[in-house]
Amino acid sequence: MLASAIALNRFGLGARSVDPIPSDPKAWLLSQLGSFQPRPSVIAAVPNRADVIGQLAELREQQRMDRAERPKLQQASLVAGMPKQSAEMAQQSMAMPPKANAVFDPEKKALQQAIRGDYVAMTDARLDSALTTNAPFVERLVHFWANHFAVSIDKQPVVGFAGLLEFETIRPHVLGRFSDMLLAVEQHPAMLLYLDQAQSIGPNSMIGQRVAARGGKRGLNENLGREIMELHTLGVRTGYSQADVTEFARALTGWTVAGLADGPAARLLADAQPGQFAFVEALHEPGARTIMGKRYPQDGEAQARAIMMDLAASPATAKHIAFQLARHFAGDTPPQPLVDRLTRTYLGSGGDLPSLYRTLINSPETWAAQPVKFKTPWEWSVSALRALDLQQLDGQKAVGLMNQMGQPVWKPGSPAGYDDIAASWAAPEALMQRVEAAKRIADIAGSSIDPRSLAEKVLPGSLTDSTRTAIGRAESPQEGLALLLVSPEFLRR
Repeated sequence: MLASAIALNRFGLGARSVDPIPSDPKAWLLSQLGSFQPRPSVIAAVPNRADVIGQLAELREQQRMDRAERPKLQQASLVAGMPKQSAEMAQQSMAMPPKANAVFDPEKKALQQAIRGDYVAMTDARLDSALTTNAPFVERLVHFWANHFAVSIDKQPVVGFAGLLEFETIRPHVLGRFSDMLLAVEQHPAMLLYLDQAQSIGPNSMIGQRVAARGGKRGLNENLGREIMELHTLGVRTGYSQADVTEFARALTGWTVAGLADGPAARLLADAQPGQFAFVEALHEPGARTIMGKRYPQDGEAQARAIMMDLAASPATAKHIAFQLARHFAGDTPPQPLVDRLTRTYLGSGGDLPSLYRTLINSPETWAAQPVKFKTPWEWSVSALRALDLQQLDGQKAVGLMNQMGQPVWKPGSPAGYDDIAASWAAPEALMQRVEAAKRIADIAGSSIDPRSLAEKVLPGSLTDSTRTAIGRAESPQEGLALLLVSPEFLRR
């Protein structure tokens, strides 16, 4: 029974009372590698990329008008027909800083609300998929990789795209090769916009030389190249230098998003489908690159692609990915034998992700009897809703819950993603937030659920006598459910 609880809670997203307890936990986990649906109906129904890029492009145009023409138009409208003294006062007002002279723009407000609505709809779809999936182990892996390749919606252009990054690059490749997922992620508009790659210009490219001739300041941006090496592949302090980052950034020039470019790049992309990855040769820094001692003579887009494939195949990347996976499934300080085993699997399989997952399932370290991880707010919320079989939480309520819990969906505030260690989530204030949330969730569930029976189903073989006694002494079913949700056994996995 304990192995079943580990499979349900450590590998999965938490048990559901309506599901049978797996009699063969390892076989149950392995079977999910063949049953996972990358595009369930709830994911397929979210706003598409063309709609999101259209809204963002229109919003940018509105903002461009605000900066350029609208103050002049407003001034002319206000001054026309006014008495001389009033006209002078209006002109003085228009000379004030924009924030001191803000004008409500219903059209721009509507666009911002529409983009926010896209985010809410995608949050709803993500939660719905997590609550209803029959492959919770793979669904957990989707969340793991989405955090590994993190973007953050506190950057406005990313708000409508963050969910699509997960749905369009992580879900389709979660059972493929790491190199394929890596390339798909780095070419997605969410990542290109978040890390400012769409603004990067090769200094010696055709457009770069034109910008310099006009005294322009736009040039090379190293954000994407640095984060690919530091976070997505090799890891920090693994033998690459600042010069390697700069060279990689030069190789990446020309990678951009159709539908948002301006100036000469916009004209070159006039026939490209908005929202899609595009390569603009006129932005690309010419010449061969040398990175970590290897020369890359390829032209155009192929140059950065070749570098990325070598990064994916590097032993340093294998160790980095192995450590991240081992930490997620076997403890904040993962056992070194497990890290080494996963590293060998990665290198031996060419980065085949299902091979890594099978190694996790078949390793004794991931089946330790004692809980090895403290649930993040997302993990706890999903497992609580699954346990009570609650699906009434719409997107806006889900957004509010995760904001309150301190882990807003797709908003880690950093390319490093959310921390995956207990110290970041187990502070007393955070625990009190879970107690309050547990009470509200239990109230939604109502009094028809017997918490004593439910506890045995969702924590098979791992429920302690003290927790069982506390639930049995609860003054109401709702209080018993809340006690279950904040019990030590439920807070950990």
